[in-house]
Amino acid sequence: MRKREKKGFPGGVHPTDGYDKSMTMNRQVQIYWPKTVTILSEQSFGGKCGLLVKPGDKVKRGDRIGNPEAFMAAPLHASVSGEVMEVKEVSNQGRNILSCIIKSEGEQQEEKKSYEKEAVKLADLTREEIIAGIRDGGLTGMGGAGFPTHKKYETKQKIDALLINAAECEPFLTCDYRLIVENGYAAVNGVRLMLKASGAEKAYICIEDNKPEAAEALKKILEEAKRNSMTEGEGTVEVCVLPTKYPQGGERQLIQAVLNREVPMGGLPADVGVIVSNIGTAKATADMLLGKMPLTRRIVTVTGWVKEPGNYLVPIGTSAKELLELCGGVTVKQNRIIAGGPMTGPCVASDWDGESELFYVTKNTSGILVLPDQQYEEQPCIRCTRCESVCPAGLTPYQIEFALMDEDYDLCEKLYASECIACGCCSYACPAKRELSVRTRTARDIVKQRMRERAVKKS
Repeated sequence: MRKREKKGFPGGVHPTDGYDKSMTMNRQVQIYWPKTVTILSEQSFGGKCGLLVKPGDKVKRGDRIGNPEAFMAAPLHASVSGEVMEVKEVSNQGRNILSCIIKSEGEQQEEKKSYEKEAVKLADLTREEIIAGIRDGGLTGMGGAGFPTHKKYETKQKIDALLINAAECEPFLTCDYRLIVENGYAAVNGVRLMLKASGAEKAYICIEDNKPEAAEALKKILEEAKRNSMTEGEGTVEVCVLPTKYPQGGERQLIQAVLNREVPMGGLPADVGVIVSNIGTAKATADMLLGKMPLTRRIVTVTGWVKEPGNYLVPIGTSAKELLELCGGVTVKQNRIIAGGPMTGPCVASDWDGESELFYVTKNTSGILVLPDQQYEEQPCIRCTRCESVCPAGLTPYQIEFALMDEDYDLCEKLYASECIACGCCSYACPAKRELSVRTRTARDIVKQRMRERAVKKS
């Protein structure tokens, strides 16, 4: 295991002093089975599935209940065993999405399988079989936008490095940390499967230096795997410890920090010979290929201003309201409920009353965060350029903001707004409290749409 200190990515911030992680870092994952689940047919934006079930159908956990109908979609599976009660549109984060509501038969007792207790031999599985399993298991990125995992591994580009994102740089969230500490063997076996699927010779499990216990646990498991289960030609896996800095877990930032490579503008990690996957997705790969269970559950951190913060292993489709109740409820009346972390997660409610539904857990729901509602009044930009100095993509957010407000989209494009990663560093650093992140992201989306329209006209 090595620690890199000199290399890294430009910009970035240190949003907290560690108090946020300490709320849940030492809280063991609790298993929760709700009485009903509401499984959205669209697990990520644009990832629509066509539902295959109707009211009255009996399903078992792991049964396929939805087929992809869009590029961003992956197969959808029942997250509990039980009866389909309704198929209807539900409101989720301001959008109406067709959903499947299943009444659960109750808790499902499970014993740990061999791949969850030891490093296992993988020689019998081919690259093609692993990719097919990843696809059929409905695996998506579990730490970001929810991109279908199999599409990354089906690339025709030559891949020489696999990066596993275990940085968990977003403040407050500890679901990946607890996964490593409590399910390290399954995670490592999943990384080894992904390495074989990628065709690369080496994988790096990338973790920040504020998680030494997790890094040491991974190192011990890998040493055991080298002695007992790794076969000739399998490839090597290394733990790479990186300095704590947000957004260390961004794909481009991780590639730059670990491999000193820059993804070209408009390009993908595969263009520089790299695939990046989340540690949660690696564990889900092991569950599917070795445990024969598709992606139906995930760990969610419920934290912030709640009575008892914690980490919960829950079925996809669990109500966020139920999880907050499970934690004893919110402890501040004027609040903001965030789906995910404070830097990138959307605010789904303000001054929540504890009664109304909020949202339902999807494959990429990493956390539910409650923060005190703090009102800020925007002030005029003072051209201090702090937003520029912290931008990990090397942009000038304040200039993009001016261009957007003037509706000068040509200038937005010239300022490379398309390269915004929506990390929130600019808004965090702005002394005038300007909504730079929202506006830069809006400019990015407009510029990308214009680029797509031009490409269609040329074709």
